[in-house]
Amino acid sequence: MLAFATLRGASWLIFSRLFGRVVDFVNLLILARLLVPADFGVTALAMALVLIIDSILEVPVTQALVRLPTIDKQHLDTGFTLAVLRGIAVAALTIGCAWPYSWINGDPELVPVVCILAIGTVVKGLYSPAMVYFARNIDFRPTFIAETTSKVCGLIAAIVIVYTEGGYWALVANYVVAASVTTMMSYVFARYRPAFSLRRLGDFAGFMGWFTASQVVSALNWQYDRLMIGAYVPKALLGRYTVANDVSLIPTQSFIGPALQPLMSAFSKMSSDRVRVGQAFLKAIRIAMLICVPATLGIALTADLVTNLLLGPKWAEAAPYLALLSISMLPVPYFQTLISLSLALDRPDLLFRINLIDFILRTIAVTTGFYFFSIEGVIYARLLMAAVMGAYYVFQLRQLLNLGFRRQIRNLWKVAVAGAVMVVAVYWLRMQFAGLEIPDFLEMVLIAGFGAAAYGATLLALGLRLKLGGGRFELFDAR
Repeated sequence: MLAFATLRGASWLIFSRLFGRVVDFVNLLILARLLVPADFGVTALAMALVLIIDSILEVPVTQALVRLPTIDKQHLDTGFTLAVLRGIAVAALTIGCAWPYSWINGDPELVPVVCILAIGTVVKGLYSPAMVYFARNIDFRPTFIAETTSKVCGLIAAIVIVYTEGGYWALVANYVVAASVTTMMSYVFARYRPAFSLRRLGDFAGFMGWFTASQVVSALNWQYDRLMIGAYVPKALLGRYTVANDVSLIPTQSFIGPALQPLMSAFSKMSSDRVRVGQAFLKAIRIAMLICVPATLGIALTADLVTNLLLGPKWAEAAPYLALLSISMLPVPYFQTLISLSLALDRPDLLFRINLIDFILRTIAVTTGFYFFSIEGVIYARLLMAAVMGAYYVFQLRQLLNLGFRRQIRNLWKVAVAGAVMVVAVYWLRMQFAGLEIPDFLEMVLIAGFGAAAYGATLLALGLRLKLGGGRFELFDAR
């Protein structure tokens, strides 16, 4: 029953992220046609600094509370107090860094953009701590409604500013308005009367140390390439790279990430039985990779069609970036599942170690790639890092849950074979279409359908089946 409850809770998150991504797509479609790549470059560079500061001062209120056996009002008050103190620190540090950051990048426009974006980060941190009760019960309906409402409001604000010729401020408004509405909606669903207290600080302290350190390193991992590229290349080039990266994240952020988020609660309930946890992990990662493999490879194989249909002809130069960056996302579900696992087992130190190793290797690889081959070198460095870190995730699971390499490979080899067959099938069909005057939308539909059929048929031929019902949801081998 736990698997089915997790699935039911995840469905609300999936719907929320999916609808939110649809709204983001509409936003992107409108803004990409009305703004120029340089506008996206300015916002991306400003957001990189804001997200790093946000992560440095991260207070994981919900994550710390969800793992406790019991929660009282003093826990909520302590969480709220920490969030307020964090907000003050974020605002002070962001304002203090805004001017030096703009000077380093040679762009004075970054100062007001950074400061306004920080408002969204501060407000987002004041999210009602009482929402933890829904997370503990794997009930994400309130999250769905709050995030859906906030996305729509952010989109409306962005459209209004675009049509008043506000330029890149539309992107800024979208983020700030969405964050503000999400926080307000959290208090609608989870009534909480704010009070200041630090009586339960001890229940947060140990968790915050490792988790915050991990978040800082993780933010540097994800933003380092933008910081480096933004300092040396034109903003238009950074804008193309940023948008291509954002599109490549769609499968893991909109589908897989939300589906895996309830796993922390599920793993926590069985944390005393490592064998059971290992079995649950293998089932979860199998389903995650079942979605990730065709989605990421599909985007890579049709990157030119995706950019033209979604973004317009002026973004055509971003297509090669999108193709390679999509492939680099293949091991992300492993990491997302490891996050839930390490937190559920009260091992945030493991998460920190993984992020630290990733940061050290990524810094060396990305810097070297950029020095010799500019943005193309950065992208190939990210492909190399995806392979290296994917292997490291497998190694960590062997250490943590005694899941051997062969067992993990047996768990996923059918998905890998089906993905390879899909690649060959789609590539062959694209060669047949070469030189024909087929509308992009029709070509995309035909290729997607053919690729999905090849992928699904291969899985069925290999004996992989989906079982849903009776409180169970899993993939199993029929042969």
